[in-house]
Amino acid sequence: MALTNIQYDEIMHDYENRRNYHRNELNTKIREIEDHVPGYLVLSQSTGSISADFGRRLLLGENLRRGKLHEMLADVATRKKQLLTEAGYPADYLDMKYDCPICRDTGYVNGEKCSCFRQRIIERLYAQSNIRKMTESANFSVLSEEYYRGEDLERFRGAVRTSKDFIKNFESSYPNLFFYGTVGTGKSFLSVCVAKEILDKGHSVLYFSAVSLFALLQTYSFDFKKTEELSTLYDDLYNTDLLIIDDLGTEHITNNSIPQLFSCINERLLRNRSTIITTNLSLDDIKAMYSDRVFSRIASSYRVCKLTGDDIRIQKKMQFKNGK
Repeated sequence: MALTNIQYDEIMHDYENRRNYHRNELNTKIREIEDHVPGYLVLSQSTGSISADFGRRLLLGENLRRGKLHEMLADVATRKKQLLTEAGYPADYLDMKYDCPICRDTGYVNGEKCSCFRQRIIERLYAQSNIRKMTESANFSVLSEEYYRGEDLERFRGAVRTSKDFIKNFESSYPNLFFYGTVGTGKSFLSVCVAKEILDKGHSVLYFSAVSLFALLQTYSFDFKKTEELSTLYDDLYNTDLLIIDDLGTEHITNNSIPQLFSCINERLLRNRSTIITTNLSLDDIKAMYSDRVFSRIASSYRVCKLTGDDIRIQKKMQFKNGK
């Protein structure tokens, strides 16, 4: 299930379009500043003449200290930023902008695919993992406590705090989250909220419902023609920066799915990759259905958050029905 040449070319063409967009955006800003900020154009033009004069003096045999040209150009750059701020513009107004500052919209860092490139691959290879679309309606900006009361509210607030700690520590301690509890209490919602923040930090996120994940694994495992696809899937499951397995327990559990789950959880722990699992099952159910080994890894290596309350989806339907 590797990228086809056409898919690869599409991604690279998209990067080229993004670079062109930001380059044109910067050129427009430069023209604006040159037209409206007195003295800026003269300073910009002086850069070329300073470099040319410095080179001429070197050719004539003048003994010039190394680094002098750099200092002269840096002084011009500082004066240009001063002109910007004095005119009411941010000092970085004319800095080049990028969708991904890590790779500067090239897709590669030191010859390796950037995390933003890996995310684009994920989105093309796994249609059901369209996490970016999900984050449009599930993110911290629309977080609401409206549907929680009493102890349920305290648990929800605790889960939100834990989620934000997860994001804060994501790049340093490789945390894991396990959301469990009653149906419709915000477990999947919180996992997507976290995913958005991790994506915004430039990391790759792979989302699967448990049903779709284990169905895909089963399909590839029993079809000898899909050996390459299975290998690629495992590579992505083990190495993506954040893996979300949603609604664990809704899949068809088989003798193969349990070791597959353990392998996924265990390999990601060994590779310092973060995982979020959501489920309506209790912890006792997890132990009974998935083995002591799976339960032990989750209990020892995941922050466990329980969410309870009435089904939010039903509450919203009732409000709509009552005209609220």
